[in-house]
Amino acid sequence: MYIDPIFVERDDHRTLVKWHRARRKASDPEFTPTRILEAMRLGASVEVDLVVHADQGFAILHDLELDHGTTGTGSVSRATADYLRQLFLRANDGRAISDRVMLLEDLCALLKAHPAHPDALLQLDYKEDLSRLSSSVVANFAAAVAPVSHTMILSGGDSAAVALLAASTPGLRTGYDPTYAGVLDDLKSADDFSNFISVALKTAPDAAMIYLAYELILAADAVGVDLIAAARADKRRVDAWTIRSIDSVTVNQIRRLLELRVDQITTDDPEGLIATLSRGNV
Repeated sequence: MYIDPIFVERDDHRTLVKWHRARRKASDPEFTPTRILEAMRLGASVEVDLVVHADQGFAILHDLELDHGTTGTGSVSRATADYLRQLFLRANDGRAISDRVMLLEDLCALLKAHPAHPDALLQLDYKEDLSRLSSSVVANFAAAVAPVSHTMILSGGDSAAVALLAASTPGLRTGYDPTYAGVLDDLKSADDFSNFISVALKTAPDAAMIYLAYELILAADAVGVDLIAAARADKRRVDAWTIRSIDSVTVNQIRRLLELRVDQITTDDPEGLIATLSRGNV
């Protein structure tokens, strides 16, 4: 039986399967409109990234440089909207594909033209910090997002930046990612992990979703701290990111995340994850 990769249900708990960078399966290129619209039509959770470009708007890209993910060169911050729209995305093997780079307003126009399933949720993950948000950038964000904000959640690692953008768009849900590079070098004891999640919840009091690296959740679990339960006690939900591939190691990690009743698992291979579950391997 074919199952769309949308959620997993275990022990009366539903865990969403989020399409990381709008990938349904591991072989998919990043950020293609076909996959984004498919996810939204099915009622899935899907994520795209936002980077500020030279014309004070946002490109749907992960990297701050164009060379890896697109046919362009140089930094996104110096690229105009017109230049970005001329560029093609690259597949995982580096070859150019037929899909072009989208800007935030392009994506929002697509979503407006193709109404989403009521359960669908598009995560806009802002990759930079507060310093990049001029008044023009904020205004352009609001103008693009406002008509479809009910289908979205805005996230990022800079809680002040997320709050500023969200304040321009009433009703837009927000999330917060307190994970930082080297976090597991700093957190060792149960007290370390408990303090970490406590500070995160206080830093972003309006965040509906807390985004945590799955390795962080499992490291805390190993010393007896349940970060998911701590967030839930504060009426938050938790996303565990990012399962890159489905293999013998990650299968066991997924199993434990499900036992901990995580609310959402981010993966580059939603289809592979669901197929593995349907075979009874998790």
